[in-house]
Amino acid sequence: MPPPTAGTAQTRAELTALRPDLVAAYDAALPGARAAILQRLKKAIDREPLPAAANKTDTTDPVELVETRWPGSRLTTEIDNSVANLALARANARPDARPDARLDTMSEKSTLGEIEQSLVDGHPLHPCCRTRTGMTVADVLAYAPEHRTVIRLRRLRVPADRWYGTGQPILYAHPWQAGRLLAQYPWLQNAGVTRPVRPLMSLRTVAPISGGPHIKTAVDIQMTSAVRTVSPAAVHNGPILSTLLQRITADLPIDILAETAAGAVITDDGPDRRAAHLIREAPKLAPGETAVPLGILATWKRAGDPYPWVEKLGRVLFAPLARVLERGVALEAHGQNTILVLKNGEPERVLYRDLGGVRVHAGRLRAAGLDTPEIIGDLPTDDETELRTKLAAAALGTVATQIIDGLDADPALLWQTLAKAMRADPSADTEALLSEPLPVKATTAMRLADDPLHDIWTHQQNPMAA
Repeated sequence: MPPPTAGTAQTRAELTALRPDLVAAYDAALPGARAAILQRLKKAIDREPLPAAANKTDTTDPVELVETRWPGSRLTTEIDNSVANLALARANARPDARPDARLDTMSEKSTLGEIEQSLVDGHPLHPCCRTRTGMTVADVLAYAPEHRTVIRLRRLRVPADRWYGTGQPILYAHPWQAGRLLAQYPWLQNAGVTRPVRPLMSLRTVAPISGGPHIKTAVDIQMTSAVRTVSPAAVHNGPILSTLLQRITADLPIDILAETAAGAVITDDGPDRRAAHLIREAPKLAPGETAVPLGILATWKRAGDPYPWVEKLGRVLFAPLARVLERGVALEAHGQNTILVLKNGEPERVLYRDLGGVRVHAGRLRAAGLDTPEIIGDLPTDDETELRTKLAAAALGTVATQIIDGLDADPALLWQTLAKAMRADPSADTEALLSEPLPVKATTAMRLADDPLHDIWTHQQNPMAA
């Protein structure tokens, strides 16, 4: 059996047997993939608080760069896998994956799943943007969304006394995960498969092709910074937070895609994060509307004057996010979980999904006349800085930066246009968001740290500061 985490050479060897038709395209894509990952690494070296380098080197190979500077680190294998999977994604991309003027010509006939599967390059800043640690090349081709896959989830029947959560004791398991769970827990029973589903940007979250709720599953693989399981806290918190956030956003152009049910298998250590799922509402779109995750939106070109478009984006997205923050919840509005609804190419409203990364401030909720929900885990906070950091890092430090950098206009003027739109509907946090240095998660420093799950932040000058 091949090793489960393939680097560039192993990927080519496996590809020769699996998909010989892709080998030439993979070879051609490798230099560009290395350059893209190297660029992400160099940006991290410039801005992040990284460990001192054992040695320095001038190289065009990101794997060599990591191994030379930080010999023996886990990052070497992860970067090699990221380069390989990025090259494979580019080799197997649709010819129209990143066309000019796509934003203005996209039809509402394209489903959200199809749009999400059009993203080739992954996270714009993380050098592990295409890491799939634990998957073989065959697994990546079978399950990764960038390869436009269609799969069926497995339904596993769970003994009633071993079920934690809501709904019937049926676990929706990703096919990659299901075989491992059945081998480990023989008292789980196979109850068939679901209708065909499309993996979305996150790979482990799927949307039925024929419509219906989206399902977030657990898979024991690392994508970018974390192994993508579903914690007992997420199972408990999801439906509760959904209700709270729907109240908070009732008068705002933000619709919460509620987590309506969740469950986990109870094993010897309690609810098992490796055997859990969340069920989430699907977006509801009106005729003429198109839903696009912000991370994909930032890769599309658009025609027309960008300044009014950014001003409207500020009113529809960024000012309302500051209003939610004022009321007590910091949404981690990043490129994957925040969806912009467009009508005739113009920002209309926002859909927000995946509540696991939010932060909740009980004092602010009380001030807004809201009860504090019984949530568990690391979501509650009384730290005002932590609250603003959670929103600013994702929405401004990453998403707004990526969108503005991709527009053909004066970046300084675009930032001031965004600031003006936010000041037109100010919240208690608006001036701080517009003036404090922008936090950015130090993703490379985190992968090199002893505890890679502990957040490390770096800061950059706020381009909206007066």
